[in-house]
Amino acid sequence: MPLTDTACRQAKIKGKPYKLTDSGGLYLLVNQAGKYWRWDYRYLGKRQTMALGVYPETSLAKARERHRGARETLMAGADPAQAKRAVKRQAKLAAFHSFEAVATDWFAKHMVGRSESHKERIWNRLEADIFPWLGKRPVNEIEASEILECLRRIEARGAIETAGRVRWSCSKVFRYAIAAGLAKNDPAELLKGALSRPTMTPFPTITDPVAVGALLRALDGLQATLVVRCAARLAPIVFVRPGELRHAEWTEMDLDKAEWRIPAEKMKSRATHVVPLPTQAIGILRELKPLTGAAKYVFPGERTRERPMSENTINAALRRLGYAKDEFTGHSFRKIASTLLNESHLWHRDAIERQLAHGERDEVRAAYNYAEYLPERKKMMQWWADYLDHLKAGADLIPTLRGA
Repeated sequence: MPLTDTACRQAKIKGKPYKLTDSGGLYLLVNQAGKYWRWDYRYLGKRQTMALGVYPETSLAKARERHRGARETLMAGADPAQAKRAVKRQAKLAAFHSFEAVATDWFAKHMVGRSESHKERIWNRLEADIFPWLGKRPVNEIEASEILECLRRIEARGAIETAGRVRWSCSKVFRYAIAAGLAKNDPAELLKGALSRPTMTPFPTITDPVAVGALLRALDGLQATLVVRCAARLAPIVFVRPGELRHAEWTEMDLDKAEWRIPAEKMKSRATHVVPLPTQAIGILRELKPLTGAAKYVFPGERTRERPMSENTINAALRRLGYAKDEFTGHSFRKIASTLLNESHLWHRDAIERQLAHGERDEVRAAYNYAEYLPERKKMMQWWADYLDHLKAGADLIPTLRGA
């Protein structure tokens, strides 16, 4: 007589194991450990037993469905238990060779020496825009159309440039998989012409000296934590990239020498960068050091001091001050410095470019020239900090060079 779900549910555990039979060799084994679906069959003349699940997680209906599929495998001439093990092995292999697993391996090997901010951007994009949909898929089964669907989601939120960068990262992962013998083609490469072209617009900024003075006064009045206030006040003085500022570490700062030495792996140019610290910058850092000096980062995050502050922190502060994203961003401080330093006609253009750490095409030259024009840059950085104070006080003229 076939089993019922009620009989399965009401079956009591006894001193000895016993079976409740269904049909075709399917039965529910009841023992001290629980209730287990089993199927006895013969393959090549030998008696075999196959596990089909645990009750009640596997219901009677589900057990019968699995039993039916296993019988069909047996009738086709294969051992159902071996076929089940093969499926499990394939699933494990697919997980090991999933897009996320391959991407993780590629990232660990090929992001060595890259700046922390760069690595964070690459990984966060994959984690947010690719892994939820394609992360668990075997890397050799992913089609170009599936990647395009993910990239279209990015474009739909207006992040046209990000979509292109994510496609680039995916292509790198597939090329790594090809080299490792895990894939035969790079479907992301086929999408080069399928994405919208980003409109190249310069970073928004303010270069009118009067407006810059108003911005500096607003930053002085910013209502935020001391960490955020110090970062916002330091940004226009040192005009490094936002990622370089928020990843600043106390071990890189020599306040007695008035110098911040950023290691090559954190720099876009892949070369050590020296930032001479004017007295105003040292004052800000000395004010902050009692609070964060024991931490790794000069500007740690609010939730944990083991990580730097968020990449959106400075931009969020600017929004609170009334500066829209199409008007001013954390990166705009560099544009202010570049414009006004060049307009001063007091400094060698190459000294300005070196202080901006603009990319050096010759990597060997870049590695050795991080201190190029350093004496002039030290004078320039102090002049720049004094000039910002000059603007903050309400003046709008470029002062002459004093103490050169």
